[in-house]
Amino acid sequence: MKNIRIFVTGGTFDKEYDELHGKLYFRDSHLHEMLRLGRNLTNVEIRTLMMIDSLEMSDSDREIIYSSCIKSDNERIVITHGTDTMELTAKYLGERIKNKTIILTGAMIPYAFGSSDGLFNLGSALAFAQTLPHGVYIAMNGRYFAWNNVRKNRSIGQFEETHHRENANHSESENNNSEGR
Repeated sequence: MKNIRIFVTGGTFDKEYDELHGKLYFRDSHLHEMLRLGRNLTNVEIRTLMMIDSLEMSDSDREIIYSSCIKSDNERIVITHGTDTMELTAKYLGERIKNKTIILTGAMIPYAFGSSDGLFNLGSALAFAQTLPHGVYIAMNGRYFAWNNVRKNRSIGQFEETHHRENANHSESENNNSEGR
């Protein structure tokens, strides 16, 4: 199987806690350690594009991500990204890139805190990158969402579809569990 390109952009995924000043900050990406701890066997190529909070991300930053995706020889790409504006970057890429499988993922809790969802989300993103058809997706909490059908529900701290698919063959309980695929 071909390599998966991973682009690092920062976000909660890679934040550290400064105990002296009580603030979160960036030092280095935790990606290599996470892949080692997760016993990753997929072939990956990692490149750090930026280390910023997604609330500070501009369209010029999204253009760097877009350009990097287009220039990459890899058809399958995972992007680590802050969750606050992840759906904006997914939309930016989804409207422009059709010939690659791109998965954006992140974490609600910094990896350095030890109880982060980041390791699970990274593993899910790598699996989705290998199995989903071309398109741009967000992968969080074991589910994936198409770029044009996702939002972050800030009141519950989860991603969800913006509109639900209709399927008369599902029972009510199945529909409640199928918001993400």
